[in-house]
Amino acid sequence: MNRQTFDLDGKSALITGAAGSIGVATATLLAHHGARICAVDRPGSNWEALERALQGSNVFTVEANVTDETSVQHYVSQAMEKFGRIDIFFNNAGIEGEISPIESYPLKNFREVFAVNVEGVFLGMKHVLPAMYAQGAGSVINSSSAVSVRGGPGVIAYVASKHAVLGMTRCAAAEAAPRGVRVNCINPGPVEGRMMDSIAARAGDAQVTRQHFIDAVPAHRYGKPEEVAALVVFLASDAASYCNGAFYAIDGGLTAV
Repeated sequence: MNRQTFDLDGKSALITGAAGSIGVATATLLAHHGARICAVDRPGSNWEALERALQGSNVFTVEANVTDETSVQHYVSQAMEKFGRIDIFFNNAGIEGEISPIESYPLKNFREVFAVNVEGVFLGMKHVLPAMYAQGAGSVINSSSAVSVRGGPGVIAYVASKHAVLGMTRCAAAEAAPRGVRVNCINPGPVEGRMMDSIAARAGDAQVTRQHFIDAVPAHRYGKPEEVAALVVFLASDAASYCNGAFYAIDGGLTAV
């Protein structure tokens, strides 16, 4: 494989959920490979980790609500105004929602999870894909989850929303492929960071819950944000030029058993 395959020099990357652990790790690795970064997260986000990691890189931040179409149009227009094109779109913003059995799951929270995890992903693609079509090239990487191909108790909204992301990815790929654009999704298992810490804390005994997750993973550990970032960089690069409409498990073997 040519050494230049992973060279992203001169390419621009748009990342939602960019202030989170996976977002920061991915922005850092994309920048390391030469990409310019437009980092998007919700208003009031803490950008310290991103700014520290990307010191000296070509990066700018935009605060936006991914569930609001006007706000999505704004972050896309900001990226286009700054860079003139969008080569990579890591559609990564997501929330876990409540942990509760179905019979007591709050409808309000169910809708909130779908607004971010489903509508947010849809709106991102709706407004980024036309820019990529005009270029005749681009790579969209949607952030799904290991639970997009399995179930789990107490997290019906999250599981259902991630099944939806997988379906949307396949639909988008079928539309985008003839126009030179690739759309794939990643399915992380448990990964070190705020989301897993929050789930463990709310499930009762945090240490017991964490160990339960670890025991369920054949690799017997959580993933690292940097490992997820490496997969995103692969899918963003020319090394994945024939990868389209697929989902990529990065879960330590969780969905293999």
